[in-house]
Amino acid sequence: MATAKQEAGAKKAATKQTTAGTGIHAPVKPSADLGAIVGSDSLPRSEVISKVWDYIKKNELQNPENKREILADDKLKKVFGKDKATMFEMNKYISAHLTKA
Repeated sequence: MATAKQEAGAKKAATKQTTAGTGIHAPVKPSADLGAIVGSDSLPRSEVISKVWDYIKKNELQNPENKREILADDKLKKVFGKDKATMFEMNKYISAHLTKA
């Protein structure tokens, strides 16, 4: 007979398996414009956001006077469709460049 601790571990493992490919962890395919920033391979949405932030920080694209504002370079302009966007708007623009893998 399984102990309560073993049953809890089995339940947690089962939950992890069902959520691994859904929501923010579901694999997505970036558009060509977004792929120029994050790569063209399918990857989880969470990784896409992380790679975009890495790109923004590496290229110093945050407005120094307002860190919530992203000043788009040529590559990000293709994703945002404009010269600047807030970090909250950014997710909306990125979503438009993702399809289910």
